[in-house]
Amino acid sequence: MKSDIRHFDLNLLKALDALLDERSVTKAAQRLSLTQPAVSGMLTRLRDSFDDPLFVRAQRGMVPTLRAQQLSAPVKQLISDLEALLQPEAFDPATSTILVTVAATDYALRAVVVPFLSTLRKQAPNIRVAVKAVDISSLPTQLEQGEVDIALVTPEMTPPGVSSQNLFDERYVCVMRADHPDAHIPTLSLDRFCELDHVLVSPAGGSFNGVTDKALSQIHRQRRVSVSVSSFLIVPELLSTSDMIAVIPERLTPTDKSLILRTPPVDIPGFTKAMAWHERTDRDAGQRWIRSIMLETCGR
Repeated sequence: MKSDIRHFDLNLLKALDALLDERSVTKAAQRLSLTQPAVSGMLTRLRDSFDDPLFVRAQRGMVPTLRAQQLSAPVKQLISDLEALLQPEAFDPATSTILVTVAATDYALRAVVVPFLSTLRKQAPNIRVAVKAVDISSLPTQLEQGEVDIALVTPEMTPPGVSSQNLFDERYVCVMRADHPDAHIPTLSLDRFCELDHVLVSPAGGSFNGVTDKALSQIHRQRRVSVSVSSFLIVPELLSTSDMIAVIPERLTPTDKSLILRTPPVDIPGFTKAMAWHERTDRDAGQRWIRSIMLETCGR
């Protein structure tokens, strides 16, 4: 070729393909929805680019030269590859084997990831999911570099410049074991609430003061926190073997009726759980489907 690929008009390949199939400038023009002079001009450029006549006149139209015949299959493959590049890759959940990495807090692992996986396994059994702990300081870089596809955080903790979607609003409830001495009381008084021993969940570990204590301090009251743990997962077991109570997010309460729920006698602000992702996956068919399933199963 005399032409540099940097200056070659790829539209000429479509014209060459049509000419090879139709063996007629007129028919090729009709197929390409172009005028005959336009296609004739493209043929002239093709001849110059490939330094070959490409077609010669014969009694019944045009006959491709040997060079043109050699180009036929590669040109069709190139056109097919180019068209494939312009089309989004088809996504079939039933057969997809993509890997999705989710960053989740201890709370989100139980409230979001567990129900999400239950639904996902039914519709996309071959998709793999890797769950890692949320590291807020590293999260922007992890999302940007593809180390994390979806982060389950609160809107306040969502890194700037990323996309996000709220999943649900959560509220706090007071829980105790079903045979707790105060289980028969339908409404726990503020005095009794403050008198009982409490289990507090401190994700960072070691703290005996949380959102409940801040709410109590606003009305000049204080509860008795006896145990501080770093995970919600151990709370049901601690309550089942003691007379302690706990204030936890409602979605973490067991479904086996081992604990009973009471409305806290103090107004405790809830929170919103959201999923965040980087713009690089915004239009990816697989990632969009994953996010839709997460919203469908957890966003209610």
